[in-house]
Amino acid sequence: MSAPWFQRLLADGFDRTAESLPEIVHGLSTDDLLWRPYDGANSIAWTLWHTARMEDAQIAPLAGADEVWMRDGWVERFALPYEPGAMGYGQSAEEVAAFRLEDPTLLTGYYQAVHRATTELVDGLSEDDLARVIDEGWDPPVTAAVRLVSVVDDAARHIGQAAYVKGLLALR
Repeated sequence: MSAPWFQRLLADGFDRTAESLPEIVHGLSTDDLLWRPYDGANSIAWTLWHTARMEDAQIAPLAGADEVWMRDGWVERFALPYEPGAMGYGQSAEEVAAFRLEDPTLLTGYYQAVHRATTELVDGLSEDDLARVIDEGWDPPVTAAVRLVSVVDDAARHIGQAAYVKGLLALR
């Protein structure tokens, strides 16, 4: 039996990020990944890390699980100069500039782990799950469906930003 339409639709959205992220990383050195077109800009590495962290931090509560970042040793492997729960939201230009990456496979490995958790969640969703209100702080209140679409949209925007900066590398 085929998965319900909403599972297939969400899976397609998340799969696009999972396909695009390694394509962006491919062929780039650590220096390339950390390059910023100007002071205050986000590097490719920071943008992709933030993309993965944003998805992880929003999917985990929907799944009733701990974030992949916290449970699978990613905090220690990345060894970033941030608090363990940091996900890039609201970081200053100085904090973004402090992002370091020793091994580009950390970006792809972490996102693959996040994508597996996301896929597990999506594969188990029912229509009732999608209708569940998860945040009363908005008008109208946010449902799981709205949150999931928001995550897909945010990831697509960040993937586009990272791809744009990769394109700028050829001009430097």
